[in-house]
Amino acid sequence: MMSEHYHTITPSAELLSIEKAVASLKTALSLYDDKLDAGRDHKNHLVTFSQPVLPADLPVWLSVQTIYPRVFWMNREKDYAVAGIGIADTITYDGEGNNDEMFRQFERSIARTTPQARYFGGFHFNNSERQDPIWKEFSSFSFVLPLVQLTFENEHYSLSCHLWLEQGDDVITKIRELTEVLDRVVTNTDCSASKLPELLNISYNPDETRWIELCRKALRTFTSGEMEKIMLARQTILEFSTTLSPLLFLLRYPYPENAIYRFYFEPAENRAFFSFSPERLYRRKGNQLLTEALAGTCSKEMIKGGDHHASEALLNSEKDIREHNFVRAMIYEDLFPICREIDMEEDVCVMQLNRLAHLYTRCSATLKPEFENDSDVLKRLHPTPAVGGVPKEPALQHIMELEPFSRGWYAAPVGWISRDAAEFSVAIRSALVNGRFTYLYSGAGLVTGSDPLSEWNEVDQKIGDILTITRQEA
Repeated sequence: MMSEHYHTITPSAELLSIEKAVASLKTALSLYDDKLDAGRDHKNHLVTFSQPVLPADLPVWLSVQTIYPRVFWMNREKDYAVAGIGIADTITYDGEGNNDEMFRQFERSIARTTPQARYFGGFHFNNSERQDPIWKEFSSFSFVLPLVQLTFENEHYSLSCHLWLEQGDDVITKIRELTEVLDRVVTNTDCSASKLPELLNISYNPDETRWIELCRKALRTFTSGEMEKIMLARQTILEFSTTLSPLLFLLRYPYPENAIYRFYFEPAENRAFFSFSPERLYRRKGNQLLTEALAGTCSKEMIKGGDHHASEALLNSEKDIREHNFVRAMIYEDLFPICREIDMEEDVCVMQLNRLAHLYTRCSATLKPEFENDSDVLKRLHPTPAVGGVPKEPALQHIMELEPFSRGWYAAPVGWISRDAAEFSVAIRSALVNGRFTYLYSGAGLVTGSDPLSEWNEVDQKIGDILTITRQEA
């Protein structure tokens, strides 16, 4: 078994400002005595220096940093958030092969990490798909252990840095490099003057006419009995007057009360993918798994009603209930081979967001001992029927043939992972920023009886939150 070592050093229990916390971490690094680990022959060795700090706005702190990559994660409950910069260690792969091969490679990569280290990142939706050039900075999968991170967890804030050592590394050199990064941490967090540039044009890929044609093609696969459900997506392209900072979308998100996951990954300056997703793929702690079915959508604007009206509309919609039941049944079927216990709630709930409502069913499960790893769970659960289709493999093929763009990280698992725990959201309601252009991604689930024009309007509603941000700046 791989030998490994980990510990945390807290320089001071006092709550410090960010500026004083940086100085505290630098002092602790300079005093670090590697003789504590004399004779180190283990392959992986992680020392975390963590300083409690006064409450801080994580996205604002991240927005003024100039070290890349920049990453951000906040869970749906809003009780855990991380803003990170730089790379202490990385898990990345950019190779051929289908999703199963990609997840097998991921399992091999995770095996060399230390259990306590949390890596943040995401995957391709379909690794068999040829990716458009705009996705070139986004590998088959890419996860980073940040060099420096600001964390909110259990009602407490901390500023941390990670000293990651592998066999043969010179400790003095690594400490010097980490100290140089701390020297570059910006502690003045005034970004109030930042705003999006002028929005010059909005276009659609496919356009409305082509969308209706593609939906009809998909619907014909239902008539033939080949498919039962498929999710088709659309790319909405925003052209701005100048290059923009993608973090402005995170800073300006208009509905902070929404129960959503916020994910942001910027591997290079002004090249970022972000997602405001209501959907959990799963959360794992040891052998305990929490997942859900999220399918069936109602727009409160379209029905000109509030939460109660949206719930009534969804729970009485034969089409939405049928779409939701596809997802419920498939999740149970997918989990059955790898779980010894599955508890799918009988009652369908309604998840209320600011502008939309979704049908929602929770599911908890206990993994069989031989499947207590994320690779097996990812293989079974991704893509969910809500973002792929039923049956799964033919749906992936039809999506590649029908959609006039590659999905990249859209609708893929994004989040964080350690050896013993993980949480992933499904990266819907998302966007890729590339220089002056922002590509919004959203989709609609098609089943027998779906109306292509109604689905076009639903896709518009799902990107409404992001478009609202561009209108705020006008």
